[in-house]
Amino acid sequence: MSSPATPQDNLRIANALADAAASHSLRLFRTPLEVIAKADESPVTQADRAAEAAMREILGRERPADGIYGEEHGLERLDAASVWVLDPIDGTRSFITGSPLWGTLIGLVRGGRVELGMVDMPVLDERWVGQPGLGAQRNGQAVRVSACSAVEAARIFTTSPDIFGAADWQAFDRLSRRCAMRRFGGDCYSYAQLAGGTVDLVVETGLQPYDYLGPAGLIEAAGGVITDWAGRPLGLGSDGRVIAAATPALHQEALAILNP
Repeated sequence: MSSPATPQDNLRIANALADAAASHSLRLFRTPLEVIAKADESPVTQADRAAEAAMREILGRERPADGIYGEEHGLERLDAASVWVLDPIDGTRSFITGSPLWGTLIGLVRGGRVELGMVDMPVLDERWVGQPGLGAQRNGQAVRVSACSAVEAARIFTTSPDIFGAADWQAFDRLSRRCAMRRFGGDCYSYAQLAGGTVDLVVETGLQPYDYLGPAGLIEAAGGVITDWAGRPLGLGSDGRVIAAATPALHQEALAILNP
């Protein structure tokens, strides 16, 4: 059966994908792993590849007409009406070093709009899911972004200073030093924290669609705003510079500081 399907059926499939990925990744977490450098020099393990293969098997059975944009096994049918965007282990460096702050990211894009976004944190046993118009939940309990509307009151996260080029770092540093608190680390969990109201801003660069489209669906469903650094909606062709904010006012103020 091809999309469009009901939101309930989309959620059923997303849960099945996350369960399949976790069954592979958790089994290999904190075990000796062969770490391979990809062409972009980011590390990948057999856990990433096995997890995505399992996810693709489910989609091949449940949604054979849908497209797939995956980190590990390439692109299929991107001209399809619906495209599943998969990152089996976001935060591979965290996975390799034994940190629990890695997750599985799932986005369902239809007509350029994210219809479902999931951030699954297997070690933490937290599954965050959003369907714009239907709200966001953590383990079935409703969550919502904070009411923070001013940079000076904001708690800002990014994964690492190492992800920024010189000019982008200068912009992030200018913004983050005006915030109430800045923290590094967290990988995809920072976006879940924003959806849950404990983080107010996330700013990153160098991302791929599988890094940001799952979180985008979650954050928008939780009432937040997520765009590129020019304020444009995120899509499969975005430039990889992402800003997520709890409120429109905070988003606009942060954008103005990033782009003086």
